[in-house]
Amino acid sequence: MKQFVVIGLGRFGSSIARTLYNLGYDVLGIDNNEEIIQALADSITHAVQADATDENTLKALGVRNFDVGIVSIGQDIQASILVTLILKELGIKFVVAKAQSELHGKVLYKIGADRVVFPERDMGVRVAHNLVSSNILDYIELSPDFSIVEIAAIPEWFEKSLRELDMRVKHGLNVMAIKRNEEVIVSPKADDIILEGDILVVVGQNKDIEKLEKHV
Repeated sequence: MKQFVVIGLGRFGSSIARTLYNLGYDVLGIDNNEEIIQALADSITHAVQADATDENTLKALGVRNFDVGIVSIGQDIQASILVTLILKELGIKFVVAKAQSELHGKVLYKIGADRVVFPERDMGVRVAHNLVSSNILDYIELSPDFSIVEIAAIPEWFEKSLRELDMRVKHGLNVMAIKRNEEVIVSPKADDIILEGDILVVVGQNKDIEKLEKHV
């Protein structure tokens, strides 16, 4: 199971950290603000007050053992760049970094960030779900209990009808649409066949979506 370290636990970082933890993953959260750490202590696996720009501190926390690093430092662009660089040098395979601007984003990519996100365009919750499953292409939270997700069809669904897949009974989810190349099939029929490359737009309870995420 993947382990995540989230550095910078403001609104965006804490949203990612909580969501990943609620999906059942190990999450280490690091921030230099003690109040933030105390507030999150019961919401993620481990919450630690520390200066993440200190490489020795990150080594001592065992950060190099984590699969994914998420750098969500607020306004301090220099710290954001430094921490991203340290995580890559420590050998973390996949580093996601939050950018304040297009220029900041370009710098983050140049120093090795695998993915750059812009909070205005990427909600923390959406990013978290996408990190858990590469088949989850988009995630829109409608309420604390219900969401819409876009799922790339997996091979075991190819050439099967929606009736055969029976998403409602097997997964508790309703297929609202099928995206196929430039075409969008809205309210697909039970006999519609899923093809390779299709994207299913489904709606359902978050707990059912989480179960499906682990399957895909």
